[in-house]
Amino acid sequence: MSLSTHILALLLAATAGLAMAVQGSLNAILGKCTGIWVSMLIVHALATATVLLTLLFWPPTRDGGLSRLLCAPWYAYLGGLIAVLITYGVIVTIPKLGVATATTAIIVGQVGTAAVIDHFGLFGLREVQFTLIKLFGVVLLAFGARLLLN
Repeated sequence: MSLSTHILALLLAATAGLAMAVQGSLNAILGKCTGIWVSMLIVHALATATVLLTLLFWPPTRDGGLSRLLCAPWYAYLGGLIAVLITYGVIVTIPKLGVATATTAIIVGQVGTAAVIDHFGLFGLREVQFTLIKLFGVVLLAFGARLLLN
């Protein structure tokens, strides 16, 4: 991967992180007004409508689209169920912990799990060795999360 591609990927990931913090805040507000399950329905219905509109105006050209639906392993389809768990967790925890603390706890869990997935190459992904420096990074991240609890 070229340096510019790497930098663009990092910027996109940071933008996704920014969007997650804003989305979590908005989901928590909606959850207080409508209740957890109704807010999740609204959030996912709007997401589905957005993707459908995107597919109408920008149909897939290189990735095969719906014609390749059955090529994925069965567990690849669990992402939708996991999205419900994530949204539920965000809606419930942000009002109780605050955006920074809840998001940090989410990120600690995310990074820890990601390190295991990388190290073992789970789900058919390429193996990325978990080094001592990465362990140190996860420990610092967890320590930072602990500091936010005070």
